[in-house]
Formats: sequence, C-alpha cells, structure tokens
Amino acid sequence: MYGYLDRFLIFLQTEKRASPRTVTEYQKDIFDGIDFFAAVLKVPDEELTPAAITPALVRRYLAHLNERGLTRNSLLRKLAAWRSFFRFLVREGVVTGNPLAKIASPRRERRLPRVLFQAEAKRLVEAAVQTSPLRLRDRAILEVLYGAGLRVSELVGLDVGDLDLGGACLRVLGKGAKERLVPVGSHAVRALRAYLQRGRPLLLGQRTGAVEHALFLNRSGRRLSARAVRNIIKTYAAQAGVEGRISPHTLRHSFATHLLDGGADLRVVQELLGHARLSTTQVYTHLSKEKVKRVYEKTHPRA
Repeated sequence: MYGYLDRFLIFLQTEKRASPRTVTEYQKDIFDGIDFFAAVLKVPDEELTPAAITPALVRRYLAHLNERGLTRNSLLRKLAAWRSFFRFLVREGVVTGNPLAKIASPRRERRLPRVLFQAEAKRLVEAAVQTSPLRLRDRAILEVLYGAGLRVSELVGLDVGDLDLGGACLRVLGKGAKERLVPVGSHAVRALRAYLQRGRPLLLGQRTGAVEHALFLNRSGRRLSARAVRNIIKTYAAQAGVEGRISPHTLRHSFATHLLDGGADLRVVQELLGHARLSTTQVYTHLSKEKVKRVYEKTHPRA
C-alpha cells in the first residue's frame, strides 16, 4: 500500500499541481485510514493491499471517525483523500473498482466566515503608519490583502516581477498553479510603491540570489512566510482595536463581501478570488443579504 501511496503523492505534485499543504493533508488522511483498515483486518500495515478495502470496511471506518468526534468537514476531507487515491489506483490498473464510489457523503457544514465592517477594515489597514522598512512592508501587505483579496499563500508567493503598478494589477499564482490577473486600487499601488522605494531595498541589503525576486521580505532579506503574515495581521488588529479572531483570510472574506455589497457581479468576484466553482463564492451572498435586509428594514415604509 505504501508504494502505491508514494506514487499517488508524486501524481498529486506533478500532474495535479496540488499545493504542498494539500499533499501533506492527503498523506496524513490516508495514513490514518491504513492504520484503521490494517487493525480491523489484523494484518501489518505494510501487508495491506488496496483490494482488501471494501465498501463495508469503508463504512466501518466512517463510523469510527464519527465516534472519534471528527467534524463533518474533517470527515469529508478524509473521504476526498481516499476517493482521489482510489481513482488513481483504478487509472493505474491496480484495482478494477473504487470502493468509495457509492459511499454517500454527508452535507458539508457551511460556516459563515468572519467579515469586518468597512470601518474596521479601514482601521486595520491604516494601523501601519510609521515609515520604517517593516512598517512600509506591513502597510503594503495589508493593502494588498484587503484590496486584492489574495490568499496568504498567494501573497507570500508574489515576486517583484508579478507587479504591474502602471496597470494597477498583480499576476497571481493560485491553487492548481493557475495564474490570474488581479486589479489593485490606488491605495495598494501607493503602498507598494513606497515599500519598493524605501522599504524593500533596506530589508534586502546586500543579499543576492533567487531570494531577491521575492516581493515581501523578512528582517533577514528572505521571503516572508505565511505564519509571519498571520502574526502581522494579529498585531495590527490589536493596535486597531479590531476584536475577534482576525486572519489573512478575514481580509479576503471582507474583500469579497464588500464588493458584493457595492453591487459587484458574483461571477466577477469569483474570477477575482480565483475560485474554480461559483458555489464556493456563493457563501458571500449570505453575508450580503444581511445588509440588504438591514437596508430594507431601515428604508421601506412597510418593513
């Protein structure tokens, strides 16, 4: 089983162009299933074969996960990993059928994301006011996250060559290695210009090599990490008095919701966010409906 798993992970990386995080999560989920199946069948892990995994065994595994108290979304993620693994095994001719093909999936839990009020977003973005290299960098990060709705992985993956400040847009490499052009507003353009002129050169120092292509740098002149960006967001949220759990994705959610509140078309928002499916973007319509309801109640004489 482990030999097939190694081939599957390589397939995810090379052909599916899955992110490193997705590959790691799939590996963990499949390891978890292998441990369970081998224990039930009373065979060593390394002797477990794909043919030994039946629909009945998969259902026992799902019941086991439910007893462990896994959330519905965690259970769905494990199901997705195993479905993808067996589709690969069928394609490779290792097995003739997918034991998960007729396993019904529970409905995904839909949690409305945390969204900032426009005044909160403004306070957060404008919290970085000093002109030190790090503050100039942080202001540019905050403006881009809120002004372009990027994922944190997309933000830290930006290179200087991905900027077209004259055209006010960014070239972004999203999920599945799909490129898209994202417009940015005048506030983000100004913040990026200030960072490129007065902040990044000082952070870069005398360092040369591939790292100098990275747009956002840490104190050592290396590419900034996603974890560092999360810490930056928390720091400025506290300074701005924005309460609750705030993450880079909060700014992405706020970007999408504020666009829809302003009358943007849902498919345009889908394109800006880089969502493969419109249904992923539609979660933001639930948030915008709350504003519609408030406006209706405030303005209609029969409300």
